[in-house]
Amino acid sequence: MCVRRCLVGLTFCTCYLASYLTNKYVLSVLKFTYPTLFQGWQTLIGGLLLHVSWKLGWAEINSTSRSDVSMWLPASVLFVGIIYAGSRALSKLAIPVFLTLHNVAEVIICGHQKCFRKEKTSPEKICSTLFLLAAAGCLPFNDPQFDPNGYFWAVIHLFCVGAYKIVQKSRKPNALSDIEQQYLNYMFSVVLLAVASHPTGFEVDAKDNNIISACGMAGNTHFIGHAPSTHVCWPFVGQKAFPEPSESQLK
Repeated sequence: MCVRRCLVGLTFCTCYLASYLTNKYVLSVLKFTYPTLFQGWQTLIGGLLLHVSWKLGWAEINSTSRSDVSMWLPASVLFVGIIYAGSRALSKLAIPVFLTLHNVAEVIICGHQKCFRKEKTSPEKICSTLFLLAAAGCLPFNDPQFDPNGYFWAVIHLFCVGAYKIVQKSRKPNALSDIEQQYLNYMFSVVLLAVASHPTGFEVDAKDNNIISACGMAGNTHFIGHAPSTHVCWPFVGQKAFPEPSESQLK
């Protein structure tokens, strides 16, 4: 069991890092900086993979009521903000800088739990969030490739991440599973990003870019790393790697 846990954790970390490296390559090297098309393509592939997994019985997606879906829409809007602002920020910032700013979202979550939900927070967690905040505050003064626009989008990204996790934790436990939440996020993102690609001009501008190689790289990115980092396949992996104990084992 210990070896299995280590292998699952190592696989997750590898895919998570590979997703950022590949995304950075597409955004910076291939110069495909069209967030609506780039993220729309990734969410479309993620939605299709999740739908196929559901049909094959690898993932469980139950029919949900309209009230549950409508209550989840604000979180889906925040999800679009996460991937859009994250794409804009990652195209201008180095990966370590982006990840440091991304982790500052934990400060928002910790502050919300402490100030609004009145939950007890361990001193260790408070110290870790303060260290994160201090590290992020020092970045602009020590970044040799400082880009104000990149930091602007990174701040929007981290606020969206923090707000999304707060909304997610405030939901009823039995309303929507993690996979159902992500499935709705993908469906909403595909529609919204497809509609937004034309007014923003990205759809037209992308015709002059190497769209074939960029979209192909985006698809591979989502397959090897983006899906695990957004809980598409990891609930399934977790169920297989860490099965629930049987009644005889509990006794």
